Amino acid sequence: MKTIGLIGGMSWESTAVYYANLNRMARAAYGGLASADILLRSVNFDEIVALQKAGRWERAAAILADTAAKLEKAGADCVLICTNTMHKVADEVEAAVSVPLLHIIDETALALKAAGKRKPLLLATRYTMEDGFYHRRFATHGLEVATPNETGRARVHAIIFEELCAGQVLDGSRADLTALIDTAADQGCDSVILGCTEICLSLDPDKTPLPGFDSTAIHCRAAARFAFPAELRLSA
Repeated sequence: MKTIGLIGGMSWESTAVYYANLNRMARAAYGGLASADILLRSVNFDEIVALQKAGRWERAAAILADTAAKLEKAGADCVLICTNTMHKVADEVEAAVSVPLLHIIDETALALKAAGKRKPLLLATRYTMEDGFYHRRFATHGLEVATPNETGRARVHAIIFEELCAGQVLDGSRADLTALIDTAADQGCDSVILGCTEICLSLDPDKTPLPGFDSTAIHCRAAARFAFPAELRLSA
C-alpha cells in the first residue's frame, strides 16, 4: 500500500469524508481491520477563505504548495488537494512536489466521459463556477460545463460556506439544490457534478434528478487506485 497525502481542512467537514471514504475503501479491498495509509495536513480554512475573498490567490497557492512539500517530505507517495476551489492553484502545488498530484477536475471529467455524459451542471462555490479554471480543464476533455444563473450561483455558494462548511445540513437547502438540477435538466444538461467537496453532505448523487457525480468520492477512488496494489484496486 502506498501512502496518500491529503491537504485538508478546506473545510474539515469534507476532509472527514475523505478520511472515512479512503479507510472504507481500504477495508473493502484488503478485508479485516485494514485501513488506509494516510498523511493528513490540515490548514486553517479561515485563513484560506480570507485570501480567497481578497483575491490573494498567490499567497493561498504558496501555503498549499508548502503543505504539499511537507507531505512529500513526510513520506506521501501522492498528494490530493481536498477541495475543488483550490484546484485553481493546482499547477503551483503540483510544481512544488515530485510525487503525483491527483487532480480532482481531471478525475471527475474522466468519470463523466466513462459514463457517456457530455454536458453536466456544475454545483460548486462561486470561484469554481465563475473563475473559468474548471471550465477550461473540462474543455480539454471535450466536455461542456453548465452552471446555474446568477441567483442560483449565489444560493449554492451561500449553502456551501454558510451551512455545509459549518456542519449544517438543511432540508430546505437540499430542496433548493434539487430545484436547480431540475431546471438544468429542462435546459439540456445530462448530469450534475457535486463540484464542491461538501455538497455530498447534502445531496446523494444516486438520488438526484440527473445522474450525479460526486467529486469527493471520485477523488477518493482515484487515490485508492493509486495507493492499493493492482490486484486489490477498486474499479472507477
